[in-house]
Amino acid sequence: MQPVVRTSILRCPPDKFDEMRQMMIETEKVLRPGIEVMRGLIAFYVGADEATSSLSNISLWADLDAAKQLDRYQPMLDSGKPFVAAGGTFERPIMNYTTLWQLQPVKS
Repeated sequence: MQPVVRTSILRCPPDKFDEMRQMMIETEKVLRPGIEVMRGLIAFYVGADEATSSLSNISLWADLDAAKQLDRYQPMLDSGKPFVAAGGTFERPIMNYTTLWQLQPVKS
């Protein structure tokens, strides 16, 4: 079975980017404890792209059912509400990509 790449994108007005970037940093302390013990988690990255006024959660999971645990993780669901209240827009639906191919750096 191939891993699943879960992608969640938040877009915000450019003048709100710094505020939402800081909000995203602060969500780590609430979200990390539950996510890092979820079945099938391989990796989880949170990023920010000022050029597109967007923030992302990109995670790698052992399978689709493991990735979809986040759909029911209440702290994750609750953490989105302040972003929306501040003017952010989440792209929906959240994307769960089945892996078609992958690569890793060549060891020298």
